[in-house]
Amino acid sequence: MKRLRIIIGTAAALILASSNATFAAASNDPSWPCIQRKVPELSVGQVWSGPDIPEAAKNWNADTKINELVAELAPRRTPLDVAQKQIVEYATSLPKEQLNDKLFQLFQGLFETLNREREQVVAGISRYAAKQRDLAADLRKEASAVDAMRAKPDTDPEELDRRDEQLKWETRIFEERVQSLTYVCEVPTIIEQRLYGLSKTIGQSMIKQ
Repeated sequence: MKRLRIIIGTAAALILASSNATFAAASNDPSWPCIQRKVPELSVGQVWSGPDIPEAAKNWNADTKINELVAELAPRRTPLDVAQKQIVEYATSLPKEQLNDKLFQLFQGLFETLNREREQVVAGISRYAAKQRDLAADLRKEASAVDAMRAKPDTDPEELDRRDEQLKWETRIFEERVQSLTYVCEVPTIIEQRLYGLSKTIGQSMIKQ
């Protein structure tokens, strides 16, 4: 039971960012559970180093071809190098007088789509972490209850074994969820890196003015 309490306490420390100086220093939100700093949404300047994006680019979804391209290029199931090749092929197919305007729209579509996906992931991480904090509190409470049962001479051994096994099982699930959260914490960065890679190819495909 001592080992269970150590596991629960250690895992809870990973979830409770405010209890870890490293995490707290990396985040502007004390409840944020990831080592990576919490950035709720991206700005264009973080992923785009080309010319200023014109206001007209916001109408990107009025173009059927760009809509289709965004739907193909944004998902991570499409390898980045394949997506970048598609961007180059699309740029090559455009008349020079349309090239930059269409690529601005493509960037805008990818930025809005991937930024929205990233925002949803960040919100999901926060909800997941809150659930983990609640689970950690429940596990600590149950561990104390099982300890109290063990200390009583009249405790039913079968009931004690049942509660003990249930606690071990729930603690194992909790540990697995902690490990899953570690991986999920990387997703916002992965999305940002993908958007940057796509944006760089778009910028390189433009006519320099």
